[in-house]
Amino acid sequence: MNVAPKDKNAWLWIPFLYFTQGIPYILVVTVSVIMYKRLGIGNAEIGLYTSWLYLPWVLKPLWSPLVDLNGTKRTWFLVMQLIISLAFLGIGLFVPSNSFFIITLAFFWMAAFASATNDIASDGYYMLGLTQKKQSFFIGVRSTFYRLAMVTGQGLLVIFAGFLENKYGDNTKAWSLTMISAAALMLILTIANFFSTPKFENTSVKPNQKPEGFLQVFASFFKKNQIGIALLFILTYRLGESQLVKMASPFLLDKLEVGGLEYSTEAVGTIYGTVGIIMLSLGGIVGGILISRDGLKKWMLPMLLALNLPNALYAILAVTQTTSIYAVVGTVVLEQFGYGFGFTAFLMYLIFVAEGISKTSHYAIATGFMALGMMLPGMVSGYIQEWLGYDGFFIWVVIAAIPAFLVLKFLKYPADYGKKTIESNV
Repeated sequence: MNVAPKDKNAWLWIPFLYFTQGIPYILVVTVSVIMYKRLGIGNAEIGLYTSWLYLPWVLKPLWSPLVDLNGTKRTWFLVMQLIISLAFLGIGLFVPSNSFFIITLAFFWMAAFASATNDIASDGYYMLGLTQKKQSFFIGVRSTFYRLAMVTGQGLLVIFAGFLENKYGDNTKAWSLTMISAAALMLILTIANFFSTPKFENTSVKPNQKPEGFLQVFASFFKKNQIGIALLFILTYRLGESQLVKMASPFLLDKLEVGGLEYSTEAVGTIYGTVGIIMLSLGGIVGGILISRDGLKKWMLPMLLALNLPNALYAILAVTQTTSIYAVVGTVVLEQFGYGFGFTAFLMYLIFVAEGISKTSHYAIATGFMALGMMLPGMVSGYIQEWLGYDGFFIWVVIAAIPAFLVLKFLKYPADYGKKTIESNV
């Protein structure tokens, strides 16, 4: 079987592949909440059932070996993207039904599992199809298009649904058409990925180059050198940020008398949806370029600092209750740029942890722990905020960054990992 050389057409397929990866995630995790709220479902039910939809991304390591041991990554992500398209179509068609809540939840579950599997295959394809120098260089690019997908899903599609609500005066019809449109978008993206992604993988792998079975893939991950320290670092890297991202918008929206800054919904949407996304993407791109130039070691500590130090600005805003638009926008700009910049080192370290024969499965396991590190602190962030108030909460967020710095001292990895002079042999 003839296979394409590594790095072929990377500027073409990476944007399409990671834009496609972001669309279903944001629709399942975030837009579902808005849709059910607009369709009259109670907050308790929304909170309970839509929170469970995040579970496939936490548990995806359990079936990642199936993707690693059967077929090609390209086949897997194309099939999963088609399933996601069908799931969104099902949601759109059944929104007008009497039992829409149960039926559409089932379709959202279908989309969630397919999306998590698509992530496994897409990330595996990324690592197989690029040399190491390109993996580090394109981290910022892939993050940018993933974020653009989130803006498209949470922004443009929701705006479209609102437009249809006003046009028809019928929320059911509006959301039915919106989800059918989302299905059409996913189908178009699937077709684009079919034509843009080269066939990198050679299926004629020698027996001694492939793990013998499902359990061996898991066992080999937990036998990696320094795996305990690595997992502790993965779980603590965003311990502060994982809580801040849940409470930042409520802080800006809440009334002054309860410690918020009392900004309008439109203002918060503009600050985070335009300026914030631009700076987040810029931070990721700059981070990827610097790691590909100098290697991971030089930038790990500066990027960890960039991720966490701007959080102190939220504490200052909360303590002083400064409502100045310049202070708020400046805080968001620095925090979002720092988040994008700092997250680059984290992604590169996850790729390092996944190195080996079963890199697709091992990367999925690593990102599963990453998701757990975001989910668990995020679940308790609201309780902590109510207990400490916004000022105490953001001070706590700053303190929560300390464990990652302590673990970093014990972390071992090649100083020039990701540097452009290093070529991948896998």
